Amino acid sequence: MQNVEKYSGFMGCVEDYTAASLVLLGAPMDFTVSFRPGARFGPEQIRRVSVGLEEYSPSLDRDLSGFAYYDAGDVCLVPGRIEASLHRIGRAVGQVMADGKFPLLLGGEHLVTLPAVEATTRYFPELAVIHFDAHADLRDDYLGERLSHATVMRRVAEVVGGKNIYQFGIRSGTREEFAYARAQTNLFRGEIISSLRQVLERLKGRPLYITLDIDVLDPAYAPGTGTPEPGGCTPGEIFTALYMLKDRQIVGMDLVEVCPACDPTESTALLAAKLVREAILSFARTCV
Repeated sequence: MQNVEKYSGFMGCVEDYTAASLVLLGAPMDFTVSFRPGARFGPEQIRRVSVGLEEYSPSLDRDLSGFAYYDAGDVCLVPGRIEASLHRIGRAVGQVMADGKFPLLLGGEHLVTLPAVEATTRYFPELAVIHFDAHADLRDDYLGERLSHATVMRRVAEVVGGKNIYQFGIRSGTREEFAYARAQTNLFRGEIISSLRQVLERLKGRPLYITLDIDVLDPAYAPGTGTPEPGGCTPGEIFTALYMLKDRQIVGMDLVEVCPACDPTESTALLAAKLVREAILSFARTCV
C-alpha cells in the first residue's frame, strides 16, 4: 500500500495482503489534542503489547489462527498539516475498502475517524455510525478550529446525517453539545448495554461503522488516554457491546485515543489490544 509505513505487526497477522479479509491501519496523529498529548504513539504500543495476549477468545470460542488479517503499518502523515494528513488517512482507508476488505483503524486522536467515515460512505452511502465515547465531540469549533478531536462527530454528522449517529457512554460536553445531540443525533445517556439493545433491531441490515474512543471506559480501567473522564463503563460492558454487534453488518471500525505516556503500566494498551483481537474475531471473515 502507498503512503504507509510498516511496523512490526499485530500478533498473528498474515504477510499476504491479498489473502486478508481485514486490514489494520495505524493513524498516529495527535495534532489537535486539548489536554494530554501522545496518542500518536498508541498504534505502535497496541501492536507491541498484543503479543502478551493469547490468540484464543474464550468468550467467542474463536482463535486468531482461523482468520486472515493483515497489518499494513501506519499511514505516513505530514507533521503539523491536519488536512493533508486526514486526506492520507482517508485515501488509505478507501484503498482497503476498494479492495473489498474491512478497515480497522488504530488512532491516534479521534479526528482520524472523520476521513475514515468519509471513505466508507463512498462504498456504503446508507452508513450509520456507532459511537462509544466519554465525550460528545459535537462542538462546531474548538478554539476557532472546525477540525479537532472535540468537533469530530459534528463533522461526521455533516457526512452521514446526525440521525445516523448513535452515541453511547457520553458523559461530558458543553450545554450546546447536549442540546445539539438531543435535536440532531441519537444520544443514549443510560447504561451502554441496555441502550444498545434498544436500537439493535432498528440497525438490522444497515451498514455500520464503529468508532470506539478508549475513554468511554472509566479511567480506573483505562487511565492511558488524553482526556480521562470519571464515571465510565467497565471492560466487561464494552466487550459485551462488541459481541452484541457481531451479527450486524459492520463494515469498518476504529479504536482511538490510547495515550501510552499516561499509563506506564501498559494496562490501557493491553485492553485496547484485546478489543482489537475481539473485533477481528467478531468482524473478519474466517480463513477459507
